[in-house]
Amino acid sequence: MKLGLLTACLGAQSLEEVAAWASQAGYEALEIATWPKGTGHVHQAAHLDVAHFSAADAERVRELLDRYSLTVPALTYCDNNLHPDDRRREAIHRHLRSVVDAAAALRVPYVCTFVGRDVTLPVADNLKLAERHLRPLAEYAAGRGVGLLAENCPMEGWHPDGYPGNLAYSPELWDWMSGLGFRLTYDPSHLPWLGIDPIDALRYALRRGMVAHVQAKDVEIDERARTRHGVFGKTAERSSPTDVGWWRYRVPGRGVIDWNRVIDTLYDHGYDGTVAVEHEDPVWGGPLPRIHQGLRIAAATLRPFITPETGDASSP
Repeated sequence: MKLGLLTACLGAQSLEEVAAWASQAGYEALEIATWPKGTGHVHQAAHLDVAHFSAADAERVRELLDRYSLTVPALTYCDNNLHPDDRRREAIHRHLRSVVDAAAALRVPYVCTFVGRDVTLPVADNLKLAERHLRPLAEYAAGRGVGLLAENCPMEGWHPDGYPGNLAYSPELWDWMSGLGFRLTYDPSHLPWLGIDPIDALRYALRRGMVAHVQAKDVEIDERARTRHGVFGKTAERSSPTDVGWWRYRVPGRGVIDWNRVIDTLYDHGYDGTVAVEHEDPVWGGPLPRIHQGLRIAAATLRPFITPETGDASSP
């Protein structure tokens, strides 16, 4: 198992700058963010220009990663693959296919994305839409030796009333999406506020061979505030889609997730992939030095539980 980080939080830095910093900070892998250039969101970076990715670019990136002894478990582009606007949805799919092509060129095994949802339609209609739109994407990736993964993020900010906007948020839906050719990017931070036990859900997914990649993000919960707002969060008082009022994302070690049990469960079921820190912590966001400190807190929390690879079969 390797300790990695998702590069999305470091959009102000080049991939080489990210690699250099991550290596000296004790990280072993980069989950590379590949949103379209100019997206602009603080957690959406373009560390590879996949729309114009050449064989020379692939060679340059491989040399860079080798220089810093880093691996890449996945490229990541999470957008709404069931977007209600036909033109917008096709643009998302076109970019996702470019991410898959870049992953194939780099010999990266997975691309992380979302299922998404057409929030104008009920879930039953969305399941039919997914059969039409998602299965061809999974087949496109498989034909290039790449697996498509869906993260279990609810994306409640995509729904006008704060309901799940990404139909991969529960174990019931993990079974469904596996039938479309998707496996799971497991992120435990999305589960406690939904009332789902993250360890039970992880065991369930591991037993079924669904977990291909793990993101490490924590969640801080204020149960007294939940009493005021309810499980779906603020309504009239909400200032932004993410202003739910009773929970917020944190770096590992600053929330309620039991990382000792999460990592031990992964080892117990033979998971040998990457655990990649996803930094969306508002306390440790903002200027680059604070983001770096948040990533150091995450590494210090997780490293005692993840045995680094030594290359020595006799090592414990």
